[in-house]
Amino acid sequence: MSSAPALRVVHEPDAGIDMAEAEQAAARFLRALGIDPVSESLRGTPGRMARAYAELFSPRPFDLTTFPNDEGYDELVLARGIPVRSVCEHHLLPFVGVAHVGYLPGDRILGLSKLARIVEHFARRPQVQERLTKQVADWLAEQLHPQGVGVVIEAEHTCMTLRGVQAVGSTTVTSTLLGTLREDARSRQEFFALAGLRS
Repeated sequence: MSSAPALRVVHEPDAGIDMAEAEQAAARFLRALGIDPVSESLRGTPGRMARAYAELFSPRPFDLTTFPNDEGYDELVLARGIPVRSVCEHHLLPFVGVAHVGYLPGDRILGLSKLARIVEHFARRPQVQERLTKQVADWLAEQLHPQGVGVVIEAEHTCMTLRGVQAVGSTTVTSTLLGTLREDARSRQEFFALAGLRS
């Protein structure tokens, strides 16, 4: 099987992170909340905060290589339980969960690890779960031109469980279905069943 030239996936906004400024801003933020960042136990906290958020907001580049679907495989390809880690853009608090990503191949297929890479790529920015779900699905549709794409994300939002309503244990489920998985009821049911969800 010959592969197409790899597409290098890089997130443009990550260039120009100013770690010194981020650390100073973190120290000012803590002081504004009445927390002394120069005490012995908190002395390194502004730097750790800056590095933590820089990591959370910096997607790792990866090569997206597709392969010709020489065997004409036309059944669902599904990766279940892909870890999701992102930050709510409204409160900058984490949300974590899992994604189930599947597609019905067209002329090309994708390495399975790349499904997880794509989820991580779009999750590494301040996000809302609805947008994240659609971004993953739309991107797969644009790059692979499959017969159909399905993405479901189940996540717990700490902006909802640790503050405000404090709905501990609640999860949010979002889905995007494209092509055959949206239009054909049997294909849609198969996707949800294999993902372990009820349609």
